[in-house]
Amino acid sequence: MISISHHGATNGVTGSCHELTLGSGARKSGTLIDCGLFQGQDEGRGASASDLSIDFPIDHIRALVVTHVHIDHVGRIPYLLAAGFEGPIICSEPSAIMLPEILEDALKIGFTRDRQLIERVLGLIRSRLVPVPYGQWHSVFNEEDRSLSVRLQRAGHILGSAYVECDARVGDSEERIVFSGDLGAPHAPLLPAPESPERADRLVIESTYGDKDHEDRQTRRYRLKAVLEHALEDGGAVLVPAFSIGRTQELLYEIESLIHEFGDKPVSPSVVWQDLEIVVDSPLAAEFTRIYQDLKPYWDAEATELVTQGRHPLSFEQLTVINSHEDHLNAVDYLARSHRPCVVLAGSGMCAGGRVVNYLKAMLGEERNDVLFVGYQAAGTPGRDILTYGPRGGWVELDDERYEIRARVHQVGGYSAHAGQSDLVRFVQGIPETPSEIRVVHGDGDAKAAFRGMLESLFPQARVLVPG
Repeated sequence: MISISHHGATNGVTGSCHELTLGSGARKSGTLIDCGLFQGQDEGRGASASDLSIDFPIDHIRALVVTHVHIDHVGRIPYLLAAGFEGPIICSEPSAIMLPEILEDALKIGFTRDRQLIERVLGLIRSRLVPVPYGQWHSVFNEEDRSLSVRLQRAGHILGSAYVECDARVGDSEERIVFSGDLGAPHAPLLPAPESPERADRLVIESTYGDKDHEDRQTRRYRLKAVLEHALEDGGAVLVPAFSIGRTQELLYEIESLIHEFGDKPVSPSVVWQDLEIVVDSPLAAEFTRIYQDLKPYWDAEATELVTQGRHPLSFEQLTVINSHEDHLNAVDYLARSHRPCVVLAGSGMCAGGRVVNYLKAMLGEERNDVLFVGYQAAGTPGRDILTYGPRGGWVELDDERYEIRARVHQVGGYSAHAGQSDLVRFVQGIPETPSEIRVVHGDGDAKAAFRGMLESLFPQARVLVPG
C-alpha cells in the first residue's frame, strides 16, 4: 500500500507538509515532503509559537524532503526535531546552504532568543542535512519488502527550489509520485524555468495562482517602471514589503535593468533613474542576496550573460543595504521627514512582522508615500488588509494599534515567484502520460476550485482531488 496524506496547505497557501507512506499498520514507513509554518488565517491557525506543535504521528517518519526554504515550507522543522524526528533532511545543494540561515531567523522570532539553544538546534539541523544534486536519484531506504528513492528537479521558484520525484515500491507494487512544491513562472528572471517530469503516476501540485495568469515579463517590467515613476513624482517614498528569498532578488534584478536602460531619464521631477536610491532594509534579504551572488552557477543563461558583460544585477551602485537596528530606525525617521524619492524593500513580505512594520507605521498616513505589493498576501495578514482596504481609505492594525491608510497602494502581481494557471497546466500537459490522480493543494478555495475545474476538463482520464 502506497498512500499520500496531508498535514498542511490544504485550507490555504501556507503550512505545506505532505506525507508519502509505504505499507500500513505497525510496519509502515513515512517520508515528509516539507514541514512549513502556517501564516495568517490558514488552517484556522496563526503564527504564534503555540500553534506550531507537530499534531500528527511521526514515529514511522524515516526522512524529510525539503522542496525549498521559504518559511511556509520549512518553518516547523525545529518543532519536528523537538517532537523526536531523527531522520535525514534531504534537499538541493543551494537549499542546504540557505536552510540554516532561514531557520536561524525563524528561531529568533518564534522560538527563543537564547543564542546557545539556537546554535544547538542549528547544529542538529546541519548534521541532518543531505544535499542532493539536481537530477540525481537518492535512495531514502531500500529493504526487501519496500524501497523509496527521490530525485530533485529544478522548480524555478527560488534559488534551490525543487519538485520531488518519488519512486516508491511496496512488495510488487511500484509507483512514481511527484510533489510539485512551489513552481516558478517560466519568464521569471535569474532562474531556469521548470521542465515537466518524464513520468508521474500520481501528482500533488500547488495552486496558489490556479485561477489566474500573470502579466508577461515585458509588460510587468514596464508596469513596474510606470508605478515607480507615478509613485515618486510627489517626493514620497515607495515601500515594498519584501520576501527575503526570491522576490527581493528578482525585483533588484529588474530595477537594475531599468536603471541600465533609462539611466539619464527622469524617474521623478528631481531625480533621474541612475541616481535613484534603492534601499534593502532586511538583514535576512541582504544575506540571501549575497548567497544568490555566491551561487551564480545556478543562475539562468540571461543572468549569467549580464555578469560576463560586467553588470552586477544584485549589487549595483545605487543599492544601499541597512543592517543594524539603529541604522534602520534612523532610515525610517529620515524618510518619514524628508521628501527624497527613494525605493525601500523591507521585510516581511506580508507585513506580519519585521522592519517593514516600522516604515508602515511612520508612512502609511501620508498621501505622498506609496506601498507596492509584488507578492501574494495571505488572508488574515496586514498585507492583505492594506491591499483590500487601502484604496478605500481604510485602516490596518499593526502591533494592536490602528493606522489610517492614506498612502497609495499598488500591486504588480506578475512578480509572484509562483507559476500562473497556464504555467501549471503546461507543467501537467508536459508529462508524457497523464497522471491517474492529481491532488490540488496550496491554494485558496477559489483558486483550487478553478484549477480543479480546468484540470478535469483537460484531463478527463485523471482523478482530480482537492484534499480537505
